[in-house]
Amino acid sequence: MSYSLLLIPIISAFIGWFTNWIAIKMLFHPREPKKILGITIQGIFPKRQQQFAEKLGKLVSEELLSFADIEKKITDPNNIQQLMPVVEAHIDQFLRKKLADEMPIISMFIGENTIQQLKTVFLKELETLFPVIMQRYMGNLQQQLDLERIVIEKVAGFSTDKLESILVSIMSKEFRFIEILGAILGFVIGLLQVFISMLA
Repeated sequence: MSYSLLLIPIISAFIGWFTNWIAIKMLFHPREPKKILGITIQGIFPKRQQQFAEKLGKLVSEELLSFADIEKKITDPNNIQQLMPVVEAHIDQFLRKKLADEMPIISMFIGENTIQQLKTVFLKELETLFPVIMQRYMGNLQQQLDLERIVIEKVAGFSTDKLESILVSIMSKEFRFIEILGAILGFVIGLLQVFISMLA
């Protein structure tokens, strides 16, 4: 068997690796549109950065971090219950110390039983009031804070270098796998070519 036949799988493996490496590079390069033989070429991500930003903004605002989900969490009775000990301690401090400092005459007529009764009334009222306050707050926040627009502006404003570094840091293993897979497939195709040429 000729040594040139043995080179075929190696060359095919290199071609497979190289074409996949080029394809990955072309996701990000060239940064700016370039005309080659009358064809305009630009990297996919630089070319589609605005569309990518819009899709990501929509995804974040509707699926990943919606105001409805945040509101649901904040107004959840279990989460409010976790806040009540802090609120109770603050009310207790107010009735025992601040009220005495601000209104000493009134505080003279408030004993331990009255403090406990007032705390119970205040806490019960606040448990009802907190969800209403938080719902209104989230409604106002949603009007003032357009999450989708913020994400779109941030991502669209990324430099192509930064966008590339983010995506490569996330998908470096996958890109490496694609390159290796190209080499393996090229090698297999090369072996098939050798096998076919030996049969001929």
